[in-house]
Amino acid sequence: MEAIENNTNNKQTAEPKNKGGGPKKRVRRDLIMRIRMTATERFYIDSKAKTAGMRSSSWIRAAAKSAKIVPRLTNEERRILWMLAELANNLNQLTKLAHQLGLLTVARDCSKILNEIDVTLKHLNNHDRESDNG
Repeated sequence: MEAIENNTNNKQTAEPKNKGGGPKKRVRRDLIMRIRMTATERFYIDSKAKTAGMRSSSWIRAAAKSAKIVPRLTNEERRILWMLAELANNLNQLTKLAHQLGLLTVARDCSKILNEIDVTLKHLNNHDRESDNG
């Protein structure tokens, strides 16, 4: 009876019998992502993957891992770009005026405007402006 029990214990501790098939994969990819693309985009991906000696799915995973992500502009950055575009437009208008009225006339007007801007900025930066109202 002891021999039968020992024989049973040996079967449980022994390695399981190989059932055949390929080796177990380390990473199991069981999630599927479907994307829509044009035939041109598909051809482009397939040709890049073939050049790299990879399957298309492997190439896409590798490309996704190494892709550099460029975030969208923040609201503040968009506002600054808008202001720069307005300044460029103003510069073009001043150039046109300088051609029409003469450079000295436009330079004198610009100097007056810059002086007014400077006075306004100094007033805004003055810490006592809160007490000006009351």
